[in-house]
Order: sequence, then C-alpha cells, then structure tokens
Amino acid sequence: MKQRTIYSLMATGGAIGMAAAFLQTTEKMTLLAHKDAILACDLNSVFSCTNVLNAWQSSVFGFPNSIMCLTLFTIFTTTALIGFGGGNLPRGVRISVHALTLFTLCFALWFLAQSIYVIGSLCILCIFCFAGLLLINWGWLRLNAADLPIGERARTILAHAITKNYDVLGWCILATLVAMAMLIRFYL
Repeated sequence: MKQRTIYSLMATGGAIGMAAAFLQTTEKMTLLAHKDAILACDLNSVFSCTNVLNAWQSSVFGFPNSIMCLTLFTIFTTTALIGFGGGNLPRGVRISVHALTLFTLCFALWFLAQSIYVIGSLCILCIFCFAGLLLINWGWLRLNAADLPIGERARTILAHAITKNYDVLGWCILATLVAMAMLIRFYL
C-alpha cells in the first residue's frame, strides 16, 4: 500500500477523533454550565454521555479527557497531513508520534473498560475516538515497521505480517473484542 494512502487513512482517523473530541468538549462545557442538562449524545441508558462525563474517569488528569484528546488528535492529524502532502517526517518524529498514539490507545482502552465495567454507560463520542485511534495506530505500525526499536527477528515477523495483512486482522480482532465486551455487558 502506498504511503500516501496510509497517511490519508490516518488523517481520516485523526479527523474523526478530532471531531468527536470537539463535540465531547462542548458537551462537557454544557454539563459544567448546567448540571441537569440533557445532552445530544444521550441516546438511552446505555449510551449516556452524561453518565460518562460526570464520572471522575472523564477528568483523570484534572481536566476533561476530551481536551487532551482534542490536542492529541490535532497532532495526529497534522503529522498525517504532512506525510500525505509529501513532507518527509524524520524517523525520530515518526517514532515519537507513534509512541504517543500507542499511549493514547492504551488510555482509550482503559477508559472504555472503565465505562463498560465501572461507570456502566458508554459515550458514543468516545467510541468514535477509539475508531479513529485504531486507524492511526494501524498506519503508524505500517509506516514505522522497519524503524521500530525491536530485534531483527521481530522486524522480519512484523514485515511478513504486514505483507499478508495480518496487522489488519489484529486491529479488527481488537475492535471486535471491545465491541463484544460492550455487547456482553449491556445486552446479554
């Protein structure tokens, strides 16, 4: 797959995440201004942004997570657009942004687990952020496979997996596991 195509899909994931984080930030501001407000993203008792945004986990660093996500998705989208436009991103920048996307993915998985098992509600906007993160992480793994600080054997295995599209399968399995956790918790 061409690098330009990968960067365009990463920019799409970044734009999805940025839009979702922006909407989530506006919803959080609405809640802060009006404690009993009914939010547009409150679909039912399962998909309730109000329940999620009122939980301590939604401001784990002392400010709304959505502001952090808005900042991070801006970085992810910008670097993807630079690559899409033909800009040469140095190895150190690519690896650093890749590490940041992995941190964000781990944080999103933690937050989704908290939403499913502790808060007991889901935020539809968080799910869109997660989907964007999957696209971004998929892209960085493909772009950085040859430059990752891993052993030669692991690099060979990873290159083979990417050639056979097993990496896509891995990301799909991760998304399916998260979706199954949601379904089992809320609908079975």
